[in-house]
Amino acid sequence: LPTREAAVSHALALIAAGADILDIGGESTRPGADPVSEKQELERVLPLVAEIRARSQIPISIDTMKPAVARAAVATGANIWNDVTALTHDPSSLATAADLGCDVVLMHMKGDPKTMNAEARYGDVVREVCAYLAGRAAAAVAAGVAPARIWLDPGLGFAKTAEHSLTLMTALARIVALGFPVLLGASRKSFLRAIDPAAERADQRLAGSLAATIRGAEAGVAVVRVHDVAETRQALDAWAAFNPPSA
Repeated sequence: LPTREAAVSHALALIAAGADILDIGGESTRPGADPVSEKQELERVLPLVAEIRARSQIPISIDTMKPAVARAAVATGANIWNDVTALTHDPSSLATAADLGCDVVLMHMKGDPKTMNAEARYGDVVREVCAYLAGRAAAAVAAGVAPARIWLDPGLGFAKTAEHSLTLMTALARIVALGFPVLLGASRKSFLRAIDPAAERADQRLAGSLAATIRGAEAGVAVVRVHDVAETRQALDAWAAFNPPSA
């Protein structure tokens, strides 16, 4: 794990490169990842959130499935709760989100990081992901989360084969049409290797990641979660310049 000093330095570099939001997490959600305890997660993220907040007013997203971690992070200065389980991990998640009153990202995933690869089975992946996200948004609203606070994330690579993720990329407009801001996390994902088998390592997927970002912009997604901030900012600025708003 990086030291806190290295993490803060990286965060400041991302801000300087043009990031609009920082996403901070203390538990890996990669396929096969082991869970960490609530105590360990709090020890990892709270000092970092506090340090960044002391240096910048940039919005901070806390990437956690644990309500207690979300609550503590928001109290420390985070603004957004990014939950890969769409507020299903804990029975108190929905009520906590409503009580916090912060923006909430609801992501589609089946199973958990340990089991999700085995759960990648769908009859119609686009229809099923859309139905799930719409259902979780409705559950959040019923629990007291303001509709304007809800974002949706199709969860590319989470309980999805490369083919599933590519199919979702072609149908992003259907997710946008659900009526909530959509967060797209395609950066460096392994499904890009299906397009270019030579891109074995994550850091060899910049071009594919930029293409996915532009595809997202064309489909109307609101936020892209990326690793290569400066390059993505330039690509999006160029795309916007090439596509000025209609008079």
